[in-house]
Formats: sequence, C-alpha cells, structure tokens
Amino acid sequence: MRVSLFITCLADQLYPEVGESVVRLLHRYGCEVDFPELQTCCGQPAYNSGYQDEAREVARNWIRAFEHSDYVVSPSGSCTGMVHHYYPSLFENEPEWKAKAERLIEKTYEFSQFMVNVLGIKDLAAEFPEKVTYHPSCHAMRLLGVREEPGTLLAHVKGLELIDLPYKEDCCGFGGTFAVKMADMSEAMVCEKAANVCSTNASVLVGTDMGCLMNIGGRLNKENKPVRVMHLAQLLEEGVKRGELAGRK
Repeated sequence: MRVSLFITCLADQLYPEVGESVVRLLHRYGCEVDFPELQTCCGQPAYNSGYQDEAREVARNWIRAFEHSDYVVSPSGSCTGMVHHYYPSLFENEPEWKAKAERLIEKTYEFSQFMVNVLGIKDLAAEFPEKVTYHPSCHAMRLLGVREEPGTLLAHVKGLELIDLPYKEDCCGFGGTFAVKMADMSEAMVCEKAANVCSTNASVLVGTDMGCLMNIGGRLNKENKPVRVMHLAQLLEEGVKRGELAGRK
C-alpha cells in the first residue's frame, strides 16, 4: 500500500519526530511511504483569519502535491479536518478544483483513522506500563468524527492504564490564530485544561494534534508539572519497542 505523508507545518518545523514515528509504524505494517516535497501549508491559518483567496491558492498547491497519491496520512486531525470540511466550500465556484478536492478527501486520513479503519490494526503488540490520559482535539473530534480510534489503539496497549480526562471535550484554548487574537481567554482555557490533566495523576498526556499538545505542554512546563506530553504515534512506537524488548527477555 502506497501512502503519502502530509506532515503539517507544526510537525515539520517543531516536531519532526512525530512524523518519523508515523512513518516507522506505517512501514511496520507494509506501507510504502513517500513525502511529496511540493507540500506546504493546508491553508487553515489564512482561512481562519478571513483570507479566503490566499487560503484557496495555498489549497491548490496542497492538492497539486497529493493529487496522485493513493492515500494521504497526517498526524493532525486539525489539518486533515481542514481538507475534509472546508476544501469543498472553498472551491464551490471552481468545479474542476472542487472535484479534485473531493477525490483527495476520499483518500486522506488522520493517523489513527488510517490505522484502525483502513489497515484494520488495533493491537500493535505494544507495551506501555504507565498511567495515561487522552485529550481529544476539537477539530479531529468535531470536523472528522475521530472519537473511538485513538481509544481503540490505546486500549490494546499492554500495561497502559487509560484515565478519563475530566471535561475532555472542552477546548484547550489553542485554536491556531485564536490563541493570538484572544490571548487572555486562551490562557484561561489552557490553565483549566492543565489542571484537569494534573487531576488525573497521569504521567503521560497523549493526543492526536501537536497544536493542542504544544499548548497544554507549554502550560504544564510553565507550572513545573511532571507530565510527559506525547503524540499518539510516538506513544505507540515507544510501546512497540518496549514490547519487542520484553519479548526478547
């Protein structure tokens, strides 16, 4: 199976190790992964700021980068949600580009969606004996409908104790440009989210979007809270390595 990695701006610039974990896990299950170098931003920041013409031009470039891919997989529900939810309306008056966007939507997935719903993988034989809590990002949950997939993968990790995050569906306050435009409100929201994470006594916070994890992790770090922040792909890859090590003993 041929898969193209849509890395996203945040992962590419700040968290490349997340993309590496995704690639290694896909390789583990027989996927041939390529990286279209034409890819840039999906256009979400411009779109959310009201610059639809600029967002449309960026989106055209994204479509050009991936239009010949068999599958597109991303470690971000937010950016994948932008493609799925907003591209059709963005090209409402351009039938040719709208058709291209809709064809791409059918083969573009967030990482956990692809693992569970396309590859049919639920149990990676991973081992991660720690207390973990999961933050569902707004866009993955509300735009893409990613609700069960991350939990399904975590439930099959040996030794992992998944602790429910209080008010888990509340936004962390990042929201991309929202955190810049409404800084005081954003800070209040992330303080509340960090407090809820700490209330679980989990040693690890896991999620599917680095925007949320960067925001919550930054607050936890500022408060000197000993909580490790990980993308789901990172946790699973580390768990696979732990499982293999345990099997060799």
